[in-house]
Amino acid sequence: MERLNRGESLALVTDAGTPLVSDPGYRLVAAAIDAGIAVHTLPGASAAVSALVLSGLPTDSFFFAGFPPPRTAARRRRFSELAAVPGSLVFFESAKRLAASLADLRETLGDRPAAVAREITKLHEEVRRGTLDTLAAHYAEAGPPKGEIAIVVAPPAPPEADDDALRDALEAALEDLSLRDAVARVSAETGRPRREVYRLALEISGDAADA
Repeated sequence: MERLNRGESLALVTDAGTPLVSDPGYRLVAAAIDAGIAVHTLPGASAAVSALVLSGLPTDSFFFAGFPPPRTAARRRRFSELAAVPGSLVFFESAKRLAASLADLRETLGDRPAAVAREITKLHEEVRRGTLDTLAAHYAEAGPPKGEIAIVVAPPAPPEADDDALRDALEAALEDLSLRDAVARVSAETGRPRREVYRLALEISGDAADA
């Protein structure tokens, strides 16, 4: 900060991903902003975003949670706090704790779809996809993998509406939308299977026609 205040230009660079992502560099940025010094960025590779893109899981909304706590009890508490986040979860993790963290995620979040990405953009890049249960079992048996690791976990499934709520939602949607669009919207909003919603929509449409 002394050098910046003297008018020098400084660059914060790294050979291991984007600066400030899970490192304390943000303190320098915050201090520079507080001092009225202009801050600019030239984006580099980010393991968090790259893992999310490679995972095949929803990318429209996500939460980067950094490294989980190293101890089991604290780690499970942290995962429980994130259980209701309505987006994909992205974590960094060390190889030696990977299997344990996947098992704790399974215990606290349920058996969600997930992906483990390692050595992203490097020669031995690998992405393993599956459920938390299958991934935890794989790494427990295979042992710690080599390289830097990111975990991506799918968002929670939307709660299923009961039958009365489903019918109410469909009737409201059918007032403004085509049958196809109403089915698509209500299925996404309620978590009920599309085929089931379609059958009910046909029934409601038939009742309306008879009336």
